Amino acid sequence: MPGLLRGIARTAVVAGTATAVSNRVSRRQAGRWSQQEYDQQQAAPPPPPPQPVQAAPPPPPGDDMSSKLDQLQKLGELKSQGLLTEEEFAQQKARLLAG
Repeated sequence: MPGLLRGIARTAVVAGTATAVSNRVSRRQAGRWSQQEYDQQQAAPPPPPPQPVQAAPPPPPGDDMSSKLDQLQKLGELKSQGLLTEEEFAQQKARLLAG
């Protein structure tokens, strides 16, 4: 009978230790995950809002066609860089060609 009690006691100690270790590992891992989420939220601020695009200045009185071509090229570059939408590009282009 003493051997049976010793075996039961040993099993209880092993099971209790395993449960305690498992719980500690789970709590530590949950803490690490929540810390990582917090760090990611703090490290990645939202991107700044896009800057409004100002209208191109009116062309100088001389060499009108060359100036318009330069301004159209600049508008095209802004569009290709993603700073102007297709609609904004079309509006500015129409305004430039009408003037």
